[in-house]
Amino acid sequence: MLLVLFCVVSITFFLIRLSPGGPFDSERKISPVIEHQLQIKYRLAGPLWRQYIDYWNDLLHGDLRISTKYRNRSVSEILAQTLPVTITLGSLAFLLALSCGIFIGALAATHANSRIDHAALLLVIVAISLPSFILGPLLILIFCVGLHWLPVGGWGTPLQLLLPAVTLAIPFMAVIAKLLRDSLCETFQEDFIRTARAKGLSETALVYSHALRIALLPVVSLSGPLAANLLTGSIVIETIFHIPGAGNFFINAILNRDGFLLCGAVIVYCALLVVFNFLVDLTYLVLDPRIRNNGENA
Repeated sequence: MLLVLFCVVSITFFLIRLSPGGPFDSERKISPVIEHQLQIKYRLAGPLWRQYIDYWNDLLHGDLRISTKYRNRSVSEILAQTLPVTITLGSLAFLLALSCGIFIGALAATHANSRIDHAALLLVIVAISLPSFILGPLLILIFCVGLHWLPVGGWGTPLQLLLPAVTLAIPFMAVIAKLLRDSLCETFQEDFIRTARAKGLSETALVYSHALRIALLPVVSLSGPLAANLLTGSIVIETIFHIPGAGNFFINAILNRDGFLLCGAVIVYCALLVVFNFLVDLTYLVLDPRIRNNGENA
């Protein structure tokens, strides 16, 4: 985990430094003296290897440095103000995607090749095919403009949180539903399921006590990067619903060559991704005893 974080931070640092342009470039050319003073202020002067070592030294002391675009604002301050909003939105979207996706997938698998299965697959195809920049305005048109049930956008109340969370969750919910449906249908063909069915076990107990634990493994594999993706937010969703999250700052950091802010956002995303993938590995041991037994035998 630490090696992955080290590689990601190092690659990001050098890609930003070696890319054309700089944080102080603008249409109006500044004098070399002023540019040099700015480089000294933001610790961008000197050879590249020295900048790299100094940056790691600051990181190890918990200092993400100051943004070169948002003057006199530290990267830690910007992330501390915006990440709670993004994480709240992403957490709700993740719970909606996971719970609804598992329910729809299990329902479709237990009624395979029936009208319920066909309707669920049709819903999945539509949900996956609709991009967020179309789905969001469509839901606004229906529930905000048409029915007047929900506010159009903003942040601060549970009702304002609901529609963007649903919009963010729907495509991932469809992917989880399709993945679980196919995995369950495959698990139903396993010998231990046939044996349990032959012993007279009820279909409900068969699904939830035996098949679902094994069929959930592909979903668990997906949930690690999915959780990191949702928790770091979506720039499209935040823009459509006017949400003051971290997505806008991340995109602006790229456009403005704000290397420290960009590195800070990448560090947060990578840390979440690594942690959730580690939790996925631990969940594997709980869901599938065969993995735990193999590890003990090895």
